[in-house]
Amino acid sequence: MTPGVLYLLASVTCSVTVAVLLKLARRYDVDVRQAIAMNYAVAALLCWAVLKPNPAALFTPSTPWAVLAALGVLLPSVFLAMAAAVRHAGIVRSDAAQRLSLFIPLLAAFLLFGEPVNGRKLAAVLLAFAALACLLLRPTRWASAGAAARTPGTAGTAATAATTAATATATTTATAAPATTTAATTNAAASDRGIWLWPLAVWAGYGVIDILFKQVARAGTAFAGGLLLAFVLAGVLMLAYLLARRVRWQPRHLLAGAALGVANFGNILTYIRAHQSLPEHPALVFASMNMGVITLGTLVGALVFREPLTRINALGIALALGAIVVMAPW
Repeated sequence: MTPGVLYLLASVTCSVTVAVLLKLARRYDVDVRQAIAMNYAVAALLCWAVLKPNPAALFTPSTPWAVLAALGVLLPSVFLAMAAAVRHAGIVRSDAAQRLSLFIPLLAAFLLFGEPVNGRKLAAVLLAFAALACLLLRPTRWASAGAAARTPGTAGTAATAATTAATATATTTATAAPATTTAATTNAAASDRGIWLWPLAVWAGYGVIDILFKQVARAGTAFAGGLLLAFVLAGVLMLAYLLARRVRWQPRHLLAGAALGVANFGNILTYIRAHQSLPEHPALVFASMNMGVITLGTLVGALVFREPLTRINALGIALALGAIVVMAPW
């Protein structure tokens, strides 16, 4: 087994660990925003300790400053977009948008990174998207439950808003009815826009981030310092957001973020190493990472969290493994 494949396996494992930690965070009412901010601080410290970046390497002509700045902005921004997508469109649509973002880096692999197209790779891509379709199908009751999901701290706000609205309805005079109707129509229109707008932002954001990590991998020796810079910028932006929201900091949220940071750093580092070990096969890395995460995530969800696994989902797992085998450079 080549080092590139081993890095891919490690990255998939770390990525699913991140997903499990986030799922547990929702279960135990952890403020994911605080955890994410702490995650970037821990990831930056690990990057400094493990990779020992040379600051001077950042000032070489090959340093992709625009890529690093984009990563620093997009990492926290896409997280916030994902939270908004879950709130407006539900977990199922949001997860589908994230997984279908695979289309963007795959297209980039052939158009931007110069990977040659042949029948075997096209067959693997078709298998990959067939697998995604099968794996994203969920029973209807789970789709409706996902639509009711909320980010930490918003459930109480929603309940309060509902109570206030009910009281206002009972005491409002007939002359105020047109204004109430107009406000309700405006809110409904905004909600309708959110159903497709936020998942679209998630789809584009995750796809672009995959491409940016590939560009970081091509930076050579400067990638360690660049990665550190991206983590620091993402952490500073997330901290500024939380300070603006005046959140109440709690140690348990930060402790959860520390665990998240360890897994996230491992995920990103091994993902970049996989690209560096397989520089001529970006499509393999993009597809295998995405297929591996959703396949292992589906199995963990079924075995650990007792999530339903249908025959269609099982077919999706088989198709995903088949896509990886067909695309691998044997």
